[in-house]
Amino acid sequence: MKIAIVSDSHDNRRALIAALEDAKSRGAEGVIHCGDVVAPSTLGACEHVGLPMHVIHGNNTGDLVALSRRSHRPGAFYRYYGQDAGIELGGRKVFIVHYPHYGLGMAATGDWDLVCYGHDHKARIEAVPNVKGGTTQIVDPGSCAGLDGPATYVLGDLATMTFELHPVPGIDPH
Repeated sequence: MKIAIVSDSHDNRRALIAALEDAKSRGAEGVIHCGDVVAPSTLGACEHVGLPMHVIHGNNTGDLVALSRRSHRPGAFYRYYGQDAGIELGGRKVFIVHYPHYGLGMAATGDWDLVCYGHDHKARIEAVPNVKGGTTQIVDPGSCAGLDGPATYVLGDLATMTFELHPVPGIDPH
């Protein structure tokens, strides 16, 4: 299963849609959003892309009640989990959180195949050591809105556990 991993869209609908459309054209079947969506309407604007989304909030929270309510409507294309989520996706145990320190702490436990986080707007893809003697894959996709650097997202293949950083087409950094 291929997934798009995005973060820190900060209500930049054009950037988020561009990232999701590019990922879908590359075979993505779902999306993980690592927080700082802000307004629920930003996610609503992405529905036409046709990818199911797993969403947590970050430090820029917006209207969390509306975000939650909309995710529980019949036929909702996204699932909102709160500040973090432990899910199974494509046969892998995935942990999603906004903050790097929290994500790195969860990766260190060795309980997860993949830990995704954001917040710092700095892309990072790395296998880090865990306390069980193995490694855990971490992914920080950077900011898809281009905050503090290039606009980026990550395309991941959960079957092979390979991850590639991609620029968001048409979005300049600011």
